[in-house]
Amino acid sequence: MTRTRIRRGIRFLVLALSLTATAVIGIELSSRLLDYVAREFGDGARKRLEQWQSLEKLAAKAPVRRQLRLVNSFFNQAEFVNDIEHWGEEDYWATPVELLATNGGDCEDFSIAKYLTLRSLGVPDDQLRITYVKALELNQAHMVLAWYPDPDADPLVLDNLINEIKPASQRDDLEPVYSFNGEGLWLQRLDEDEKRIGNADKLERWTDLNNRLIDSLR
Repeated sequence: MTRTRIRRGIRFLVLALSLTATAVIGIELSSRLLDYVAREFGDGARKRLEQWQSLEKLAAKAPVRRQLRLVNSFFNQAEFVNDIEHWGEEDYWATPVELLATNGGDCEDFSIAKYLTLRSLGVPDDQLRITYVKALELNQAHMVLAWYPDPDADPLVLDNLINEIKPASQRDDLEPVYSFNGEGLWLQRLDEDEKRIGNADKLERWTDLNNRLIDSLR
């Protein structure tokens, strides 16, 4: 199966995945999608999507910090695969369905899947930031998800590199560059106040991702 067919098959199936950056209702995967995924990727892929739905039900009434742990641990089970190897593109932002169906993705895919899942659990958008950082020990770009219990708090960092969720102040291996969510886009620098520089729709790949999520509902 070609990478293009994988994406087209997942994208254009009629599925009820009610997730977008601005309106997250819940995770409801159609039987048609689940059958397609089982046929093309195997029973293991279908099981991962069913576990994702079960996770939402399990964590729905849990305290936010437990939700963070459950969601972080669940997605960190997937394999890290770079975009060139996985999708044949230099930088492709996958939907959570694509990540789980193929059981692989890169740091952007992990962060986006965690963000959308936590939004579906009712975590407010203004508490979550998908954050682009420089991983200093690896000397490369990286992406994580940050949770702010209040606007001025030291955020907790959900990262595919480690399973432990630590405050940002304890992650001196990460240097923030910018962050975004469904509401805005912020420039961030060490030892400087963050600065809002617009809306997240300035990010072409974020817009493309949301368009694919919206297309999946039609």
